[in-house]
Amino acid sequence: MKKCVIKPLSIAALASLFVLSGCFFEGEQSLEEMDVPEEVTNVDPENEQPDDSADDSGEAPEEAEGEQEETSNETVKRQLYLLDANGMVVPQTLDLPKISSKEVATQSLEYLVKGGPVTELLPEGFQAVLPQGTEIKGLNLKEDGTLVVDVSKEFADYRAEEEADILQAMTFTLTQFDNVDKIKLWINGYEKTEMPVSGTPISDGVSRSNGINLQGGQSVDLVDSRAVTLYYPAQNEANHVYHVPVTTRVKGDGELNEAIVQALVDGPAFNLPLLSAFNDGVQLQNTALDDGVLSLTFNEALLTNAEESSVSDAVMKSLVMSLTEQEGVEAVNVQIEGFEQIYNENGEDYAEPVTRNDVTGAEPL
Repeated sequence: MKKCVIKPLSIAALASLFVLSGCFFEGEQSLEEMDVPEEVTNVDPENEQPDDSADDSGEAPEEAEGEQEETSNETVKRQLYLLDANGMVVPQTLDLPKISSKEVATQSLEYLVKGGPVTELLPEGFQAVLPQGTEIKGLNLKEDGTLVVDVSKEFADYRAEEEADILQAMTFTLTQFDNVDKIKLWINGYEKTEMPVSGTPISDGVSRSNGINLQGGQSVDLVDSRAVTLYYPAQNEANHVYHVPVTTRVKGDGELNEAIVQALVDGPAFNLPLLSAFNDGVQLQNTALDDGVLSLTFNEALLTNAEESSVSDAVMKSLVMSLTEQEGVEAVNVQIEGFEQIYNENGEDYAEPVTRNDVTGAEPL
């Protein structure tokens, strides 16, 4: 079967970073299914010092201990945001030990720590982002969707140029949980209004709307444009193809989902180590959003192989991951004019709309 040919693009130099705005990531998962530890209490430094030996609320409750023992040898696929060889924060799906559902958020953060349990699982060319020795002292999910993350003092031991990567990796990893809209940072029981090294403001909390791998849109008016996160393919030295999220801006006129698709078809707008998976001549003919399913109709140029009616996996992943970042889009249904059915590279038909978990391989959260 013919495989997708992914083409690198070379465009203008990297623009200055800037603050982007957008909508919160929302979902429907119940609080009982989330990692919800004891309340993190702020301590008055004039009267009492925080207790470094406080109970780690990520531990399983007593009634879950038996279940945890039974499943300790099982694994589950989770998506973590790591650093690739090009210095970009990217999602990777790894097999983590299966534990109580109340602990998965704590576990996800622990697997972001350098030198931690993720070390033996890292794909070639990838590395963890949180400073070595960082301990997760507690998590507290507020009713407004804010997740307070309390970490140990070792968290502050990083270089200034690493600050944005650390904040983005934590934010995008934790906001995968449907109840988490944004995160706030505490260190040893003290609330932080800014990051400890370069002082990035975080007092209002950090969400996906703050962006990841921030880039300026090419020749886009900042006033008449909107911030979006697009997923473009990249390839490492081991020929492993993965997708890199880039927060950029697209023109503000017209329908946003159409603008996102067009930006993906056009390819990455900067001289970055990113690729385009789309064939020349691809055109979006129609879009329709109904009950969380976004239907997209393309011309025949989207197909990798017209005889087999196949669409490349890289194309489908770019579309689904980018569009499900948008509020109200839970799955994507791709259609081709003149074709009753389309298939993936393995010859499996897309009989149902495609969800984010379908393309990442991660287990539902």
